[in-house]
Amino acid sequence: MAEEKKQEFWKWTESNWRDPNIDWKNARFITAGIDVGSVSSQAVLVADGRILAYGNMRTGSDSPNSARNAYKFALDALGDMPEDRMDYCIGTGYGRVNVPFAERTITEIACHARGANFIYGPEVRTVLDVGGQDIKAIRCDEKGKVTNFLMNDKCAAGTGRGMEVFSDLLGVPINEVGDRSFQYKGEEPAAVSSTCVVYAKSEATGLLRKGWTTEQVLAAYCRAMAERIYSLVERVGVKREFAVTGGMAKNRGVMDRLMPMIGIERMKTSWDTQIAGAAGAALFAYTLCRKGKGKHGQFSG
Repeated sequence: MAEEKKQEFWKWTESNWRDPNIDWKNARFITAGIDVGSVSSQAVLVADGRILAYGNMRTGSDSPNSARNAYKFALDALGDMPEDRMDYCIGTGYGRVNVPFAERTITEIACHARGANFIYGPEVRTVLDVGGQDIKAIRCDEKGKVTNFLMNDKCAAGTGRGMEVFSDLLGVPINEVGDRSFQYKGEEPAAVSSTCVVYAKSEATGLLRKGWTTEQVLAAYCRAMAERIYSLVERVGVKREFAVTGGMAKNRGVMDRLMPMIGIERMKTSWDTQIAGAAGAALFAYTLCRKGKGKHGQFSG
């Protein structure tokens, strides 16, 4: 009898998309931003300053292949654009130095600020990015230029990877964690550790043995993550027009506990919040093309 495959509760849905209203053949410049993170990788294609297509997928075992796969995933959404049509590519994120076809790299802090400025609008002044392995709180101006930032990357707890580990431990699909955490209707439980994944797992297991429900443990962990993020955001100084990028923006269990601590509402967007870094990189590449960079030779500078 074949061994039954263990369900992987941490897996989130990969996606790609194209704008049906943009014909890449009519574009003067097509640029790409590749954001290779520790957990997810995104590729965004920009045609003359507008997002043409993107791919959002799980990071694989090495950065170069993850970059190639994300780019091909974005191209798949287009269907007929050749790989070499791209004029300029910028790599960003955890694995930015290993994007084999990038002309240059830019830090994820600068790219998330620029990307948030695009997907949320130029009103954004504070950007929170909860990545796979770190948390960044960024202040920016009306052009998406970074004016201040703080980063905490001591442990995966309180980040996307920490939430994936917890999802698997409790047997709750990652996309259900937020809603399930609010199914606990009792007094909000004391927070589970958000400073160490190993300790948090051990603590959660002990609480379940004591009779805590899965929902109660989820509520405690989501609150712990919110409190950890708040301590960082508070230090950088929050201005209204608060935007969240990255996968954690999709987890209401954390976000709906965080925002009352801050005392403001977060901005809304119809874009996938995970593409912000890659979008910022692609937009930086577009700016360079307008200044005469690129490879197709049709630029006036």
